[in-house]
Amino acid sequence: MMQRVKRYFRPEQLRELSLVFLILLIFLFFGTQIEGYFSPRTFNRVTSDVAIIAVVAMGETLVLLTRNFDLSVGSIVGLTAFFTGKLLTFNPDLLPVGALLFAIGLGAALGTLNGVLVAYGKVPSLIVTLGTLAIYRSILVAFPAGTKNVVTQDLPQWLLDLGGMQLFSIGEFDIKPVVAVGLVMLVIFQLVTSYTRFGRRLYAIGSNPEAARVGGLPSQRIVLFAFILCGAMAGLAGFMFLVRYGNLTPAAAQGMELQGIAAAVVGGVSTLGGVGTMIGAMLGALMINLLQQSLLRWLVISTFWVGALLGLMILISVTIDAVIINRLRNIWTQQGLEINPVDETKVVNEKESHDA
Repeated sequence: MMQRVKRYFRPEQLRELSLVFLILLIFLFFGTQIEGYFSPRTFNRVTSDVAIIAVVAMGETLVLLTRNFDLSVGSIVGLTAFFTGKLLTFNPDLLPVGALLFAIGLGAALGTLNGVLVAYGKVPSLIVTLGTLAIYRSILVAFPAGTKNVVTQDLPQWLLDLGGMQLFSIGEFDIKPVVAVGLVMLVIFQLVTSYTRFGRRLYAIGSNPEAARVGGLPSQRIVLFAFILCGAMAGLAGFMFLVRYGNLTPAAAQGMELQGIAAAVVGGVSTLGGVGTMIGAMLGALMINLLQQSLLRWLVISTFWVGALLGLMILISVTIDAVIINRLRNIWTQQGLEINPVDETKVVNEKESHDA
């Protein structure tokens, strides 16, 4: 029986199951502490915010899988949301698709700068993205005086309608377009990382860079593409952020980089690369946002601890990875069961099939 469990469940999957259990506990606990906790209004607020953070976390996951970090995603979200809002303010007749493509394209361009410096400039990702985090945010702060805010009254009506639109309802609970976009991205990128050559190469580079190099994988190009996709996802999140809130200042999405990284790490994505799933990142985003929203409404403790909680959860998650999950991986390995998505043989085979 134990052998069967070990064969069909990897340590990372057990981590995701534990997150589901913890999320249910949070629901049950705060449901008894906060009046109206299970109301449709709470559902709409939480799901909309989770969708935005989850999109950022999924982009961050692509970079983390390659043993890199992107600390600039919060600034990219704020920058793309702000400039998309300004674009629509001065061009109210712009089609929704045009505004969406502008946001994604701007995010991808900003991500490209990060990727080029990391993949080809050989500069550590922490240094690069820490610098671009400040640069991208400074662009907003330095925006010409008198035009530093985006307000809903200057935005086209279709954007305002999109924020309040409901695609369908489940009982009294409405599913909004922002939530639908988050779910679509989850399905797409879970499939991409699980079943495509690009996804297998991400895991190969992160789990064993030397084997990837020996196997001849184009590591630089893959890392660059991961940063481009991360930037594009942050750009998409910026458009979602604009739809969700409407009124923006230069401080828009400040601190979202911490939320995105925390969601991915809490969801089981390893900071050492090569381990993690998009489903885990989504669960991490749900857990973090649910806990934040609940603590803000729970008057028993100070709101100061809401911010401190993110840092604590990151520390706990990294510790769990370093101690418990690694111990479980050793147990799986001792039983002769493969738990890594990619090994050296697969990398070499991948290269051979590519050359063929």
